[in-house]
Order: sequence, then C-alpha cells, then structure tokens
Amino acid sequence: PAASDAHRSVRPATRDMSAVLRLARAANARGAASLLACAACPPALADPASARFFAHLSRVTTTATASEARAAAKVAASRHQRAALHASADARDSASEHPPAPSPKNTKDSYMLFHPQYDMDAIADITPAHRPPRGLRDWVSFSAVQAARSGFDRITGYAPSKVLTREEWLTRFIFLETVAGVPGMVGAMLRHMVSLRTLKRDHGWIHTLLEEAENERMHLLTFMCLKQPGFGFRLAVLGAQGVFFNAFLAAYILTPRTCHRFVGYLEEEAVKTYTHALRDIGTGGSDASVWAETPAPTIAIQYWRLPPDATVRDVVTAVRADEASHSHVNHTLGSMAKDQENPFQTGHTTLPKNFVEPPEGFSPFHDPR
Repeated sequence: PAASDAHRSVRPATRDMSAVLRLARAANARGAASLLACAACPPALADPASARFFAHLSRVTTTATASEARAAAKVAASRHQRAALHASADARDSASEHPPAPSPKNTKDSYMLFHPQYDMDAIADITPAHRPPRGLRDWVSFSAVQAARSGFDRITGYAPSKVLTREEWLTRFIFLETVAGVPGMVGAMLRHMVSLRTLKRDHGWIHTLLEEAENERMHLLTFMCLKQPGFGFRLAVLGAQGVFFNAFLAAYILTPRTCHRFVGYLEEEAVKTYTHALRDIGTGGSDASVWAETPAPTIAIQYWRLPPDATVRDVVTAVRADEASHSHVNHTLGSMAKDQENPFQTGHTTLPKNFVEPPEGFSPFHDPR
C-alpha cells in the first residue's frame, strides 16, 4: 500500500516532493525499488524537478538492493512499452517517418500465399514450348497427357483451328482448372506427410506446390465470375475430380518424378490452349473479341495486381503466364532428387524465356547441366 501511495504521489510533478520523500522512506525495500522503476518511465523524467527528486530518492532508499531496483525498472519500462504499442491509432504520431512496410507476399486485403505480378508487355509474346521426352519416364508422362487431351478434345469438339465462342471457352477453362488444381495439393500433402512420418525436413517443396494449387484455384474462381455452370456440368466435375485425384495420388506415391513430368507436359498444353484463346480474342468479329474491352473481374484485378482498367484479355494473358510458370517448375522438379533443395523462391513467380528448362545455373540431380 505504501508503494502504491508513493506511485500516485510522485506522478504529478507539482506535488510536494518532501512529503513523498517521507512516504518513500517509510516504504519497504520492494516499494522503494518500485518507485525507482517509475524513474525509467519517460513521463517521470520529462520534468527536471522530478528527475532531481528521483536522483535523490535513489540515494536515500538504501534498503532496496541494486539488483531489485534494476529488475523493477526493467518491468516498468517493459509495461510502458507495451502500453505504447497498444495505444489507439489516434494517439500515435500520424507523421511517423518509418511506417511498417507491407509484406511482399501478403497485404491487409489478402490472405493469399502470394500474388503473381507480371509486366504485361513482357508476357504478351509468350509462345508455346516443348521439352522433348528423354527416357521412359518422360515418354510415359508425355503419352498420358496426349491421350487425355485427345480424348477431351474429341468429347468437347475442340480443334486448334476452330474459333470458339465465349461460352465454349469458359466451359473449357472452368473444367480444366478444376483438374489443374489437384496435382499441387496432392504433392504438397504427400510431402507434408512424409516429412512428419520420417521426422525430416522437406527442402522447401511444400510451399511451392501449395502456391501452384492456390494459383490454379484462383483461375477457376476468376472464370466463375464470367459464367455459372449448371447442374450437369457440376456432376461432370465431381466425377472427373474423383477419378483424377485418386489416380494422381496413387501415382505420386509410386513415382513422384513421373507425376511432376506429367504436370510439366500438361501445362505445356495449357499454354497452347490460352494462346489459342488470345488469338480468338484478337480476331475481329469473333464472339470472344469483346473480351478485349470487357472489364476484368474484381477478384482478378486484386489477385494479379492488375491496373484498374484491365480487361478479360489481360486476365487470360496473366493466366497463360501462370501456366508457363507451372510448366517450368514441374519440369524442373521432375528432374530433381526428392531430397534436393527447391531452387524456387516462395512468393515469387519464375518465368524464364525458355520455360520448359530448369532455371539458369541450376543443375537437377537427374538432368545435370
């Protein structure tokens, strides 16, 4: 109680210092140390008279040991700092010279793992590329992709030379993106479980694979802003996902490298598809040509950090760049040992000119450079 009374007495600089001093002498050692802790607070030191008083108090309160005084001062200073940090925004200095910088991966308006951002002029001329198969594993992956694409094209009536309507393009985009979002999540999940089971680190693969899965899902959500599929379409998606998820899961358990090579070739085909779509958009008089002027969905502008006047054509261009990046990443992972360090920086989109080859200067274990 004596220490508490002393606290209340010494705070105002205009109080009778001699009365407070008498009260402090009557306090026990811990109370005196607490008074010394008040001296560590900036409000107490702001007044010269208070500063002289605390200097005198430190000499007369001999019952408080030096260690007790220092400990109490640290506690008081820590409490003062916490109080300052939790002060309201209005009470803080609005003219601070060093405001907190936003994270490069996330900002207050986003919960995304990362936001792919491109120079739109630089990605406007991306062209399809192909990595020739180099061995049995590659041929199995490439053949599986070609068989899947051939069957899907035949069912949907697609042809590279055909000019599609917006409705046809959106149907194709949405269905393919529901499939494309599966491999990254499956790979990340299995590597996560292996890391837990073996008590070993993952070497950085999990985050890259999760970013890929999220990116493909954002493609889907963006195109869903332009079209809402019907009940029959949703049933087809449910069936395709059930088959593909389980097949890819089993294959990844058996041979992860083959699965990454498969995705690398799959994304090569995606680049071809979106290049075809951009060609239709640029063809005057085609149904898809209106996308050159149609405003981009808000979700796309926020995700890709596009300019406010971006169009659907800009969105399709960014999606094509994403697919090229996924091909680059998976072809590289398909050539690496499972315990080799991931060369890709998380939260960063990697897109070299020749996107089907490993990053410059990196030598995958199974494809030495």
